[in-house]
Amino acid sequence: MAALRPAGDFDRSYEQDMAVLRRPWQWAALALGAAVALTAPLWASAYIVTTANTIFYTIIAVQGLNVLTGYTGQISLGQAAFMLVGGYTSALVTTHFGLPFPLAVLVAGLVAGLVGLLFGLPSLRVKGFYLAMATLAAQFIIPWISRHALPDLLGGTSGRIDVPVPVILGVHFSETSQYYYLSLIALVLTTLAVLNISRSRLGRALVSIRDNDLAAELLGVSLFGYKLRAFFIASFLAGIAGALKAHSQRGVGTEFGYGLEESIILLGMLVIGGLGTNLGPFLGVTAVVLLEDLAGLTGQKMAEWFPALQARFLTSFRPIFFGLVLMLFLIFESRGLAHRWQMIKAAWRLRPFAR
Repeated sequence: MAALRPAGDFDRSYEQDMAVLRRPWQWAALALGAAVALTAPLWASAYIVTTANTIFYTIIAVQGLNVLTGYTGQISLGQAAFMLVGGYTSALVTTHFGLPFPLAVLVAGLVAGLVGLLFGLPSLRVKGFYLAMATLAAQFIIPWISRHALPDLLGGTSGRIDVPVPVILGVHFSETSQYYYLSLIALVLTTLAVLNISRSRLGRALVSIRDNDLAAELLGVSLFGYKLRAFFIASFLAGIAGALKAHSQRGVGTEFGYGLEESIILLGMLVIGGLGTNLGPFLGVTAVVLLEDLAGLTGQKMAEWFPALQARFLTSFRPIFFGLVLMLFLIFESRGLAHRWQMIKAAWRLRPFAR
């Protein structure tokens, strides 16, 4: 939804038209947010820092899914599997080839992007539900390979391999309060990249494919080429997120949560945040992560109140809670939190005639 602006407020130059931050208060808010983010490990609790670190690299994975599903309209249920590829790649190249951490993360993204291209090939022939089933194959094939192929290298049936501590310029990022900055820097870089993609010719071509692929093709947009680019970008960002997650958890494997459930949750985060919006991944991931923690605490309390159902509340309440929230969002706020934020801003700009 285009931002509503008061009468007489118009742009006088190309730079003003393309500006993301238009008001002094927006620059002040950005500076305040940057100050809070940079100083958080100094004043925040361990829970806040750990949760923020998880939110950062999860947003990167959802940003990739947003390019593919939100901008291009191609449904994918294999994002967590591509994260697994990135995690394994980063672990192997740092352990066996001694690559520095930043280069290992980049290689992890490239390898995951190439793997994503293979599963993006069916996108020319199928769409919608059938494409979702095609990408679902990645969620079964990749974890199976990680458990049964090259057991000495990938950990075999044990389901994990150890990942070394990141070292940059002699500094060991072994603590979460230190690793937090690596995830934050990666998030800033990927956010700038995705923002520029959405405002470029590539982004406009992807949106045209989502809105009407036949009309886009008649206008000269190569459906196959641009769909493959979207799959590569989505898998590339998933690989980066997977590498960050692997080094953060000091291990990678199927036991660390790269299954179908995680892929569905990533898609649910995007739906809750807002498909096809730059703000959607931030709002969706933050909301779902905090709601999952709230669900865990609620499940523990209910287990205390109902001892006979303790096991069920501790194991089953979380997915039920997430499913209920997702269902309510689809019913009452199908366009996501980003759309609601746009409506709030529009109502504020139109005051006192907001009704």
